[in-house]
Amino acid sequence: MAKKTLKGGALVCPLPPTMVSCGDMESSNIITIGWTGILNTVPPKTYISVRPTRHSYNIIKESGEFVINLTPAVLVKEADYCGIYTGKKVDKFAKCKLTKEQATVVSCPMIAECPVSIECKVTDIVPLGSHDMFMADIVAVNVNEELFDKDGKFHLEKADLIAYAHGEYFTLGKRLGNIGFSTNKKKKKNGNKKSQNHSS
Repeated sequence: MAKKTLKGGALVCPLPPTMVSCGDMESSNIITIGWTGILNTVPPKTYISVRPTRHSYNIIKESGEFVINLTPAVLVKEADYCGIYTGKKVDKFAKCKLTKEQATVVSCPMIAECPVSIECKVTDIVPLGSHDMFMADIVAVNVNEELFDKDGKFHLEKADLIAYAHGEYFTLGKRLGNIGFSTNKKKKKNGNKKSQNHSS
């Protein structure tokens, strides 16, 4: 199928519209960030890209801390609100009726209504143009207990997280596979018989 060529633009989709909390338990803010992801596995590092004009920018720059809260579908309106309105004029926790929860390592609050909260400490700030990238170490990950089964397995699919693509929000669709499933080989027709004979 033929493709139409457009000028370069920020069109990597989908992205997670995360609710990033910053400040401390007394004075805090929430900013919705889509420009985020994983930078490294060991040690675990992440980033968020923030416009220097945003209210949260100086809070994060001065404190060197933030929390990435993953957004469930039930909070899509709150996430949208926190990405549009400035914390200079409104207390977003109060306006959105969200609950502050004490983090385990950093000073800024987690959002109790979010199923996963990722505590981060800034290591570098990289000016890129319209945004500055805050590179950070992931120092703690807090997960709702309901997302673990009786054997301790983590079921992130139960969190009902949302995605952002080209100005719109979506829920995640059906599972298509798991990592490495493309290399799984089909069992031979007599494979079961062999295993049964071997075990008898």
